[in-house]
Amino acid sequence: MTFKTDFLWGGATAANQLEGAYDIDGKGLSVADAMPGGKERLAILASPEFDWTIDTEHFTYPNHDGIDHYHQFKEDIALFAEMGFKAYRFSVAWSRIFPMGDETTPNEKGLLFHDQLIDECLKYGIEPVVTISHYEMPLNLAKTYGGWKNRELIEFYVRFAKVLLERYQDKVKYWMTFNEINSATFFSGLSQGLVPSNGGDDKTNVFKAWHNQFVASAQAVKFGHDLNKSLQIGCMSIYSTTYSFDANPVNQLATQESIQEFNYFCNDVQVRGAYPAFTNRLHRKHGVNVDALEISEEDLKIIKEGTVDYIGFSYYMSTVESKTGEGVQASGNMVLGGVKNPFLKESEWGWAVDPDGLRYALNDLYGRYQVPLFIVENGLGAIDKVEEDGTIQDDYRIDYLKKHIQSMNEAVEDGVDLMGYTPWGCIDLVSASTGEMSKRYGFIYVDLDDEGNGTKKRSKKKSFDWYKEVIASNGTNM
Repeated sequence: MTFKTDFLWGGATAANQLEGAYDIDGKGLSVADAMPGGKERLAILASPEFDWTIDTEHFTYPNHDGIDHYHQFKEDIALFAEMGFKAYRFSVAWSRIFPMGDETTPNEKGLLFHDQLIDECLKYGIEPVVTISHYEMPLNLAKTYGGWKNRELIEFYVRFAKVLLERYQDKVKYWMTFNEINSATFFSGLSQGLVPSNGGDDKTNVFKAWHNQFVASAQAVKFGHDLNKSLQIGCMSIYSTTYSFDANPVNQLATQESIQEFNYFCNDVQVRGAYPAFTNRLHRKHGVNVDALEISEEDLKIIKEGTVDYIGFSYYMSTVESKTGEGVQASGNMVLGGVKNPFLKESEWGWAVDPDGLRYALNDLYGRYQVPLFIVENGLGAIDKVEEDGTIQDDYRIDYLKKHIQSMNEAVEDGVDLMGYTPWGCIDLVSASTGEMSKRYGFIYVDLDDEGNGTKKRSKKKSFDWYKEVIASNGTNM
């Protein structure tokens, strides 16, 4: 094995999926607080009737309580430390710092929580890796301002980012500006606050929102670099390795277009500092009114000056492109589309399990950008069974992670500069796409069901001790 001696082994979470305490200590409502639980979550958000109203008569809202990490973070971080974490990726709830989003003064109680959280990590020698915005924004910004299609959000976001960067510059080295920014390719509700009722079904608004996010990200990156040269600030996107269904040139070209749009577009802007050459074709494909995007020369200058230091990305599955209509439509709750890959098995949620695709992803990204890469999400969502003796024998998760780590090593042998690996949901949390607790990723089991029943007691799964050994051996003992 060839991982660096300072390789950042750890785990990843998001504030809105585990903290709970949604209305405590001055926190405002966020878009995540308005997302109902259950498998139909994304379908509800995509319906014309949905308008960010919280309707407790007809829906449950599991993000309101999460797993109560807000009150149990010391216990949770102690467990991460027991596993030997070198890094812990978490996000800051924007609505906990600026409850409405448009204030000029931050909520000090929200900052005090993060003071304690970060200090707890540092106490154990764990590097905090902070996502500034992770599928969460103050609900007021979505309802009153219309989400990220409104340029005013640039100012609000940059103010939020500056508060964090200034306060934690000496404690937090690694940052990311937006989580899975390219997810809006298929669904803009989570990252942009855009649903059909406020213009989310109009691709002009989606591209306008992206542009505003690119400008905001670049401003935050430049501010961070000017503030403290040692800060490492990255972008973060989903990477889905995409194969053509066959050698038919029609499918090959469709695959190339899909890769450009989903895997390259957002990264090109944030890493290279300019829109890629295929942008005009992308605009034409989606019927985008380019004039309405309000892209100024000043914006392009800001984007050029605010490029990121590394690429953080999530990798869960690969997809297969078939423009000719051949193949069996892929199932699963993700909206990436495509057809089934007959050579791969799928998770219980219909996601194609493809460790080799991760090696492909790493080589592709590093070959295109030549900047360090950081796998900040990966893992297997599965239904875990608690045995009569209280143990959780999650060998299937160990097998999944082992094969992906082996692929990571192959990519490092290929010459890829890989910074670290923080598997998703290192402790069980509420699923972003379905609002379920039963879709579990963690090394740590949380006694909580989809209806919110349970003690919230934490228990180690079999994978806990396995991952502890992986970290202790720097990936040599699996």
